Amino acid sequence: MTFLRQLAAVLRLPGFRRLFAVRLVSQTADGVFQAALASSILFSPERAPDAPSIAVAFALVLLPFTALGPFVGVVLDRWPRRRTIVLSNAVRVALLGLVAADVARGDAGPLFYVLVLVAFSVNRFLLAGLSAGLPLVTPPALLVVANSVGPTCGSLTYLIGLGLGGSVRAVGGSDAAILLAGAASYGLAALLALRLPFLGPALGEAGDEVREAVRHVVAGLVDAVRNLPALARLGLGVAWAVRVPYAVMIVATVLLYRRHFPGGGTGFEGVGIAVGAAGLGFGLAAVLTPVLEPRLGSRRYVAAASLVGAVALLLPAAVLSPWSVTVTSFATGVATQAVKITIDTTVQRVVPDVYRGRLFTLYDVLFNVALILGVVVAALVLPADGASVPVLLGAAAWYAVLAVVVLRRWRSRDEVVAALP
Repeated sequence: MTFLRQLAAVLRLPGFRRLFAVRLVSQTADGVFQAALASSILFSPERAPDAPSIAVAFALVLLPFTALGPFVGVVLDRWPRRRTIVLSNAVRVALLGLVAADVARGDAGPLFYVLVLVAFSVNRFLLAGLSAGLPLVTPPALLVVANSVGPTCGSLTYLIGLGLGGSVRAVGGSDAAILLAGAASYGLAALLALRLPFLGPALGEAGDEVREAVRHVVAGLVDAVRNLPALARLGLGVAWAVRVPYAVMIVATVLLYRRHFPGGGTGFEGVGIAVGAAGLGFGLAAVLTPVLEPRLGSRRYVAAASLVGAVALLLPAAVLSPWSVTVTSFATGVATQAVKITIDTTVQRVVPDVYRGRLFTLYDVLFNVALILGVVVAALVLPADGASVPVLLGAAAWYAVLAVVVLRRWRSRDEVVAALP
């Protein structure tokens, strides 16, 4: 009941509700967009991707923003974040229209991949802007709930978008039509973003030296990193580390359903079930975190969530089947989202607003690097059908080591609270 009361309190905030609506519509559109891409690339009957080709696809999508991401943060700390969110959605309307035209012509050449890369890069402006602006529409006492409800419900609506796109494809709809539906959703999100309140940056809080820093991209990034509290640095490291085994399991799941489990087909349905289970895990983490994190403290809660991920990966290592992969997807969804919510809240609390845009862009860059590293590892160690007990045990050990590191290096709850402004 505590969570429901806090949820009601945060939803009464008009600024949060508007930001929340933009997130939900934008991430639903993300799901529709990526369902069309998955259908046309990964799960096309004409293609049978292996681990290296999946790794290459991930790298093509993530590497450009990984290189440009720090520059995005300086934009978010200099230009109005509301305007950035509006333009990010509006630009993707045009990009998806062009991608749809390419798909309709059956042309998946260089222009297609360039357009997809740009669309994914623009998405990071939006997500970083939403995270950086959240503390300006939410009081500190409700940040944990806001971080549980916002990003987690955004992930759920992303999964709904995946399901909607997959459903349209299953009943005979074309990938181009799905892309146009995604473009329309981005247009709606842009219109909703016009109603957002002021989301920063609060440059009035900064001294002249910080104003000068935001005029220079590299200097601004260095300035933000130098001013990160030790707790924020540790949090970013943990957030990065928890994504590596998760990325390995994404590749393994695609290969298992395409090449290992009986039933044939493209594997789209089985992967869809696993993704849906992970989404349910995200939802459960959103309910559990505001209740358990204050009782256990951030250190023990993050460690416990990491151990849940470790234990979950032992199940398919012992019994590899579709049901065990689904259960593991659910449990690792709980674990990774619980860690993310806790770290998001901790970082938002201890980092001054003038640095938050750069920080959350750096946050996204670290996520991308972790995903790239995970899929590269998967390409190197997974067999053609994705079935490998040693890889599962190695991923479980990674989560367990992460839990030990958190328990030893994360400061106690009392010390964290004392450090808050």
